[in-house]
Amino acid sequence: MERRQFISLSCFAGLIGLHPNIFAIAAEKSGAEKGFIMTVNGKIDISAMGLTLPHEHIVTDFKGAEPASRLEYDNEATASLLLPYLKAAKKSGINTIIECTPAHIGRNVKLLQLLSKASAINIITNTGYYAAVGQKYLPKHAFTETSEELATRWLKEWESGIDGTDIRPGFIKLGVDNAPLKPVEITLIKAAAIVHLKSGLKIAIHTGNAAAAREEVELLIKSGVSPEALIWVHAQNDTTGFLHVELAKKGCWISLDGINEQPDSLVQYRNHIYRMKGEGLLHKLLISHDDGFAVTEDSGKAAFKAFENGNTVPYKTIFGVLKSSLTALGITRDEFKMITVTNPANAFRIKVCPQG
Repeated sequence: MERRQFISLSCFAGLIGLHPNIFAIAAEKSGAEKGFIMTVNGKIDISAMGLTLPHEHIVTDFKGAEPASRLEYDNEATASLLLPYLKAAKKSGINTIIECTPAHIGRNVKLLQLLSKASAINIITNTGYYAAVGQKYLPKHAFTETSEELATRWLKEWESGIDGTDIRPGFIKLGVDNAPLKPVEITLIKAAAIVHLKSGLKIAIHTGNAAAAREEVELLIKSGVSPEALIWVHAQNDTTGFLHVELAKKGCWISLDGINEQPDSLVQYRNHIYRMKGEGLLHKLLISHDDGFAVTEDSGKAAFKAFENGNTVPYKTIFGVLKSSLTALGITRDEFKMITVTNPANAFRIKVCPQG
């Protein structure tokens, strides 16, 4: 029987010499390239995502990549402690959380799987390294290995599982500081490009400022990656919002992910969202809180403290406060659903282009 290979429209565009983003909007609107989502419990259809928080944390350890000692904690006991917050999120309608804690900052996929099963919330973890905050969270080998060598490490997690488990990442998480990008940051981005082209995993980059975001896009395009594969994390750092429009028009995902209940902050986020609506770009927008819990120490034992980044209760402000505020601005019910359901599914769906 004849064997036929079918490829996505965006892959086809690249193969015939067109920019891969040429078919992106049409594909998103038609649903022709559905793909799938990879959670800590395995593959799901994008239709199973539901209401999604695309940038949150559950447990993060800020000691650094290779501290002299790290506080250990029991996964079962920790899951019991944090489960009420996830159950409350589930009760509010949240069905999926994208957990953005990378390796060497406390990523714990076994804990995430426990919490996902107990709360019935889809949780998605990641591969990749975080070079922001002065490269404090980079392991030593990240400074000496090539992009190809780093990509091999991350692809192994995709193909075989993370930390000896069968849990696979659902996206690539990087972090960079302000522009100009440092050599190690460029190496990481090139590594992510290799992994994306071989796996289909999208690339979410914590980005210091708008100029760095523009550099990221240029690097990815030179590496053969469509801007549609990039999620610009902390895009709110561009307070003018001008680059939101420029990069969204190129296909990038604009992630406003520090939403909190402080009045001045809410006004800022409302303005960003309203501007995107006026530009006809709500279909490229993601919103989240960047909430979570940090590992701390209490009497020599590990304890957990909420980030307290302006929210009284983690994972709640978007649906408890911001939603009604956006309605008053003229954001319709369907538009809000697009931002919180359709967009995350499109942003994190995995579509593999054939290589070789």
